Amino acid sequence: MKAVVQDEYGSAAVLETRDIDRPEITEEEVLVRVRAAGVNPADWAIMSGLPYIARPVYGLRKPKNAVRGTDVAGTVEAVGAGVTRLQPGDEVFGWCSALGGAFAEYAAASEDALAPKPANLTFEEAAAVPMAGLVALQALRDHGGVRAGQKVLINGASGGIGTFAVQIAKALGAEVTGVCSTRNVEMVRSIGADHVIDYTREDFTQKTERYDFILDNVANHSLSDLRRALTPTGTLVPNGGGFDNHWFASGGRMIGAHVLNRFVSHRLRPFIVSPKLEDLVALKGLIESGKVTPVIDRTYPLSEAAQAIGNVGGGHARGKIAVTV
Repeated sequence: MKAVVQDEYGSAAVLETRDIDRPEITEEEVLVRVRAAGVNPADWAIMSGLPYIARPVYGLRKPKNAVRGTDVAGTVEAVGAGVTRLQPGDEVFGWCSALGGAFAEYAAASEDALAPKPANLTFEEAAAVPMAGLVALQALRDHGGVRAGQKVLINGASGGIGTFAVQIAKALGAEVTGVCSTRNVEMVRSIGADHVIDYTREDFTQKTERYDFILDNVANHSLSDLRRALTPTGTLVPNGGGFDNHWFASGGRMIGAHVLNRFVSHRLRPFIVSPKLEDLVALKGLIESGKVTPVIDRTYPLSEAAQAIGNVGGGHARGKIAVTV
């Protein structure tokens, strides 16, 4: 089968499309005929081997799994003997191993990592959902406790996580403010934001408006500046952070938030996403009810997956990028 693989860490130049064997599945796994794969910043990070502290997980000298890609959508090709919920021919979406496997014609995944594809989505749209959708859902619902009537601000509202967060916050009944660049103002408004702040013209941390919950996907403000934009008992989820620090990436910011949380009235809730089937099913319900729709920037063929990952690594994708297989 065709797959996008890498034999060493580095830039997108280390990725190569070549023929490899189909993955073998265990009794509890499913073999998926991949139709599309979502592209996430995590794919860029593993390709690059960043942060260094994560290499014991990724692989010390090269990736343990040579095939990139986590989020997947396709058709069930075969199932292991212990699989009871899915059968060949089912259209599914979900994730492979956290270490990769989706940028290929076939991918292996646990049965508990796959749900029926939303009936109203294309495979490309479905592949864009899992990672970004789960982060947004868990940040807002579980760690933020967002509820009807609250004022919510999404910093980085035009990105992969941000576009899901705006829509999920609206579905939870919140009044939503999205922060983005000039070129994305109308798009963020079109997906449900009640208010949109163009960060090239205004700094929301310097305004008088206060929010019950802030999801920060960008990390372009200090924690103290973000707290200034909260109500006295508001909640901040500092999700953003780049890889300028090759050793720890955003780890230092997360630790700082945990420590600071002990001494302030605000709730600071950094977290690491926990892939859960029930949350994937919850996203499916929001999508099929029309409350959430994936925003796709563009799609690439499998042969151009390196360009797709490079685009996401640049940090300026509008919504999500998908690879068509």
